[in-house]
Amino acid sequence: MFEKNVSLTSGSVAKGMLVFAIPIFFSNLFQQLYNAVDSLIVGNFLGGNALAAVGSSGSLIFLLTGFVNGVSLGAGVLVARHYGAKDETALRRAVHTTVALGLAAGIALSVIGVILTPQILRWMGTPDEVLVNSIVYFRVYFMGSLAVVMYNVGASILQSVGDSRSPMRYLITASILNVVLDLWFIAGLHMGVGGAALATIISQTVSALLAFRKLTLSKEAYGVRWREVRFHGPTLRAVVVQGVPSGIQNSVISIANVIVQANINAFGANAMAGCGAYSKVEGFAFLPVTCFAMALATFVSQNIGAGKLDRVRRGMRFSIVTSSLLAECVGVAMFALAPLLIAAFNQEPDVIAFGVRQARTVSLFYCLLAFSHCCAGILRGLGRPVVPMAIMLAIWCALRITYITITVHFIPQISVIFWAYPLTWTISSLLFAWYLTHCPMPSPGGGAQQHPA
Repeated sequence: MFEKNVSLTSGSVAKGMLVFAIPIFFSNLFQQLYNAVDSLIVGNFLGGNALAAVGSSGSLIFLLTGFVNGVSLGAGVLVARHYGAKDETALRRAVHTTVALGLAAGIALSVIGVILTPQILRWMGTPDEVLVNSIVYFRVYFMGSLAVVMYNVGASILQSVGDSRSPMRYLITASILNVVLDLWFIAGLHMGVGGAALATIISQTVSALLAFRKLTLSKEAYGVRWREVRFHGPTLRAVVVQGVPSGIQNSVISIANVIVQANINAFGANAMAGCGAYSKVEGFAFLPVTCFAMALATFVSQNIGAGKLDRVRRGMRFSIVTSSLLAECVGVAMFALAPLLIAAFNQEPDVIAFGVRQARTVSLFYCLLAFSHCCAGILRGLGRPVVPMAIMLAIWCALRITYITITVHFIPQISVIFWAYPLTWTISSLLFAWYLTHCPMPSPGGGAQQHPA
């Protein structure tokens, strides 16, 4: 039996997508509060160097966690496919294999992150005045990375079966706890940047425990039974086929962003702090992008499993248009409000200037980012995760790195780095548009139908 979650395989496509996507939006909103609150409190209580240490954390953390989380998203596509087809045996195997993979990956990530943090930070060219704080922040964070990975695994399973509300509630709870702990550890106990990282992992642990409490108490086929958590060979291969390309996609983007961050570091601590503050604001601006991209992968996969290809096409069109329009509206607001938003993190004029400059270079191109992410979500749902991986590897990684390396050598200005993003978003959007208009839609049995768009 399958309990009543949001129906993605029947009823109004627009209503179903919105009802499912809105909780994902709020989940991502409150997840962004983790890093934003850290930066706000650190910047106002500990100063610019501490803010630079925390603000530069995003690209490195996503480099090490992005692969694991990408695999979780890919595994969620497999869960959604079996859920849409109402294949309870395959669904149980997919869920328990995904949990086993998450446990193994989380433990490995903790060890790797703690050991390699100093070397990676030095390779990124982190300034000496920031290095000590950065090492403390990263090491404390990675000690709790098992909780980060397991929350994403639990949330991915729940969202794959149409339950996007439960992860939202858990993240709201964890975000409120994070604010309280940040203020207590930093302002009250004077624990420095390590306190900010500790507050984050404690809060993430709470959200992971809540997610798995929901899954272990569920009587449905997707409920977690710890005695069944193991690697099932054929299912593990399917998870790898679906998930590893998404993980690689996340990682190659992160590698490019780490190199971008290394180039930003060369402009000094003020540039690091200003661009770090922008990255926190940008995380909120991207929410319309990420919520529809995540919803699309589940929507497409469930309806492919249910054999409802017409709903797949309608969902694709609705989500691409809606997400792109929302992203552009947010981009216009970001362009106008950038000085106020950056100043919330730090009042130093040079820090504000760097953050505003980056915001006003890239924000009007958010619609292209939305389009690319939605197309990537569609292709994951269609069971073609290698395509977005290849495009991201070629454009968002190789081309972005090549452009920055060559251009900064001849034009040593930070704006050159900022323009790498609109340039690569434009090219990837053109490639995705071409692919979706020329490649046929797969049938539930693996054949080909007419073009999806």
